[in-house]
This record gives sequence, C-alpha cells and structure tokens, in this order.
Amino acid sequence: MIEVLEFGPLMIWTHLMFLLLGVWLSTEFCFRLAEGSHLSLHHFQQHGRWYVCAFILGGRGIAILADYRVYLRDLLRIFIFWDGNFSFLGGVIGVGIVLFVVTREHRSTFLQWLDVLVPSAALGIGFDWLGKLAAGQAYGKPTDMPWGVIYDSMSVRYTVPVHPVQLYYVLFFLLLTFVLLVVRKYARRAGTETLVGVISAAAAVLVFENFRGDFGILVFAVLTDFLILLFLFSSAGFLIPRVKNMSSMVLLGWGGGAILVVGLYLAVRGIVPVPTVELRMSQFLAVLSLLATVVYVIVHRVQHPHV
Repeated sequence: MIEVLEFGPLMIWTHLMFLLLGVWLSTEFCFRLAEGSHLSLHHFQQHGRWYVCAFILGGRGIAILADYRVYLRDLLRIFIFWDGNFSFLGGVIGVGIVLFVVTREHRSTFLQWLDVLVPSAALGIGFDWLGKLAAGQAYGKPTDMPWGVIYDSMSVRYTVPVHPVQLYYVLFFLLLTFVLLVVRKYARRAGTETLVGVISAAAAVLVFENFRGDFGILVFAVLTDFLILLFLFSSAGFLIPRVKNMSSMVLLGWGGGAILVVGLYLAVRGIVPVPTVELRMSQFLAVLSLLATVVYVIVHRVQHPHV
C-alpha cells in the first residue's frame, strides 16, 4: 500500500493522484464523444465555474456521506478538502445536475448528453478505484484465493489476505468503457449507452459490494420493498408521458391509488413474514438508479420518438 508519496516536504495522496488523472482523461474523453455526436461544447465555456464547483461539492458531499460517522466525531474535518476523501461518482452527479439545468433550452436533450457522460464517467471511476487500491481504501473481506492482497495499515482491520475489490471494479469499469464504445457505434436511439452503462454498473455494484470488508452504511429491506419500488417507478414511467392527455380526475385517481397501495403496504409490512435482505447503501442506491434510469429513458423515447 502506498497511501502517500513524499517528495521532500511535499506530500501527495495516492488516491488524489489517480483521481486527478481520471478527471483529466474522462474530461478529454467526454469532449471527444460530444464532438463526435455533434453536441455543442460552448456551454462548458460559459458555465465552466459552475461545472467545477458542482464536481467538487458533489464529490466531497458523497464522500462525507459515505463516511459520515468519521465526520460527525470531528465536524471541522468536513472543510479539510486535502485529506484525500473524494468521490468521483459524486462529482459526476454534480456535473450531471448542472448539465441538466444548462441544456434545458438546447436542441439536444439531456439524455443525449447522458450517453456522452456515462462512458466518460466509467473511465474516470476506473481510475478512482485504482487510486483506492493503492491507498488501501474500500478494501475487501478475507479470502483464501491466490489473488488476495495484504495491507499493512492501521486503517485496514484485517492482517490476512483480502479480496482486491478495488481491482474488480477497475477491470470492470475499463471493460465497460470499451463495451459502451461498441454499443455507441451500433446504437440507433438516444439512451442506449446510458441504459447499458447504468444497468451493467448497478449489477456490478450488487455483486462486488458483497466482497467489501470495510465499514459501511447498511440498509435492511424485505423482498416486497423492491416490488413496491418497481410498482412506483413503473407507474411513473406509464403516467409521465401521458400527463398532458389525461384529465385532472384521472391523474388524481391514479395518484390517490398509488398512495393507497403504498399506505396499505406499510401498514402490513411488519406483520407479514417476508425474508429480510441486508444491503450496503451503495447497493440500495444502485437499485434506485437502475429503476430511475429505465423510467427516464422510456419516458424520453415516448416524448422524443425521433431521437
């Protein structure tokens, strides 16, 4: 493990070094993909400071949320940006929010920009996980496999070989970047790269997070919770494209019916014996992002049949 590189009095966090490399490469990659899709880059010059601020605040905010127990014990640490704790995915989410706001009046839709953002984000996330591997962050559970790694660090609670979960993610996201380029070549509708990227990434998170050995926020859900989530997102996907053609009474009845179903479910949830599933927060968010992405792509394709 090489957590810090020292050059005389200068100290460079290894994770931060790989993170900056990932930011540079993914940004260049994003611009090249946008130019290949004939998307205007002018708004990056107009609102450059907003994109930078959103990336920094989003990345820092998600990182703090992931390690909230550490920061609750020392609130002033929140403002120590140079401690190396940063989430590339959080930064991408911040950029995506600004991109959504800025491009609302453009001829190109937000989903077309997502098709550019997702492959470039996959490349950057791969380098982010490479930095975590070198720094001993987000380490895995003990393993007897020959590819297990040993960390000599007080921040790692195991002294035996552990799963190199970070390496699993690195290989996956680099492979996903290549796959998305192939998908991009043959895609006929907007959203294809986004669907493939988000669904694949969500599946990887659901699998790889089971090998994590570090502490994390846990979510306890029963199997029927996912059916209710599927019902809600499916209802939204069916309803949103048809809002303009529905009367207020129909919309009110639909919304009231959904609220009634959820209310009845919550009332009997603790009574009916259903197996409980223990998930890390990242796995639960992966499920939500998958459902939200599928609904958004479906709604977009209904509203923009020629894009």
